[in-house]
Amino acid sequence: MLQFTPGRPAEQGPTQRAAIHTAPAKAQTLVDGIASYYGREHQGKKTASGEIFDMDQLTAAHRSLPFGCKVKVTNLSNNRSVILRINDRGPYVPGRILDLSRAAAEQLEMIREGIVKVKMEVLDADRSR
Repeated sequence: MLQFTPGRPAEQGPTQRAAIHTAPAKAQTLVDGIASYYGREHQGKKTASGEIFDMDQLTAAHRSLPFGCKVKVTNLSNNRSVILRINDRGPYVPGRILDLSRAAAEQLEMIREGIVKVKMEVLDADRSR
């Protein structure tokens, strides 16, 4: 019989095992907010992750997600989605949650608007690239 005394760990009998609860390895987080994009003015400059920014790659800047993290971003005005890799920090404009590369903005069809409401879904928060 499993016994528990406050302040002491549970004691297990010879045929019982304590249940172990673990969180899923890849938790998903959904966030709605405003995304903008950046392109030519940052082309070839070093990102916060140390890699060189390439506006033709599917990347984005986020304030706190780990570098290499994969996110799915959906433009809420047209339902177009793209999967991106976080490689920079930002945006630094209040109220915005992501700065996207120009390639990502093109796939989301947001070049004309410049900023759009998006849903961001964290797909893979590990640091692998």
